[in-house]
Amino acid sequence: MAVGIFDSGLGGLTVLEAVQKRLPEVPFQYYADSAHAPYGVRAADDIYGLTTTGVSRLFDAGCDLVILACNTASAAALRRMQESWVPKGKRVLGVFVPLIEALTEREWGDNSPPREVAVKHVALFATPATVSSRAFQRELAFRAIGVDVEAQACGGVVDAIEEGDTILAEALVRSHVDALKRKMPTPDAAVLGCTHYPLMAEIFQDALGPEVRVFSQAELVADSLADYLERHPQMLGPGQEGGFLTTGDPKKVSNRATQFMRRKVSFEAA
Repeated sequence: MAVGIFDSGLGGLTVLEAVQKRLPEVPFQYYADSAHAPYGVRAADDIYGLTTTGVSRLFDAGCDLVILACNTASAAALRRMQESWVPKGKRVLGVFVPLIEALTEREWGDNSPPREVAVKHVALFATPATVSSRAFQRELAFRAIGVDVEAQACGGVVDAIEEGDTILAEALVRSHVDALKRKMPTPDAAVLGCTHYPLMAEIFQDALGPEVRVFSQAELVADSLADYLERHPQMLGPGQEGGFLTTGDPKKVSNRATQFMRRKVSFEAA
C-alpha cells in the first residue's frame, strides 16, 4: 500500500514529513534524484526524461500512486506524462493544484469555472525552469480571473540548501525578494513554488513583511492526498514498506537528509 514521493533532491522531504503526519498508516517510498539535482536549470526534455525514470523506479517498488513533490518536474513534465506516458492503473499527481486551490479558496477537486477571488497580486518564487514553463499561471487561470502574478526565478537557492549552506541560501532569498518587490512592491500573497523553499520560509516572510501571506505546499499537499486516497482507496499500491532511494551517494545524501529532518534518515542506492 505504499505511495511514492518523487523529488529532484531533498526538498520533497518537507512534503514527506507532512504526509507522514497526516497519513501515519501509509508507507511512503521517497526517491531523490540527487545525482541530477537541481532540475531548475535543466531543459524541459531533460526534466521529463529524468522524472519518468524516477517514477518508473517507484512503480517498480510497488507504488501505484506517485506524488511529484518537485515543482520543476510538476511544471515541466507532469502534463506530458499524464497525457502519453503514465501506464493504465497508475497515477502521477503534482503539487501545484492543491496550492492553487488554497490560494483561490476552493474546495478540493472543485472544477467549476474560474471566478474572481480575494487575492489580486501574487508573488511566485520558483526555479528558473518552473518560471519559464508558466505552469503555475496556466493552472491558476483554470480557477481564477483577475489575478496578477509576478514570478521571480530564484537561481542558486536550491543548490545552497542542498549543500547545507544556510548563510548563502538566506542571502539569496533576500536578494530574490528584493528583486521581486522592485517589480511588484505590494503583493497580497507569496507562493513558495519549490519544495526546498519551506526550509527558508521564515526568511521569505521576514523579507516580504508581515502583511504578505506566504503559501507553502507541504500541509496543503498532505490534505489533498488524504482526500484523494479517501475517494480512490484502490490507488494504494501493493508495496508494503516505506524507504528512501537516491541516485546520488547514499551516505552523503543520508547525512544531508538527517540535517534536514532533524532525525536519522538512511538512503539506499536507487
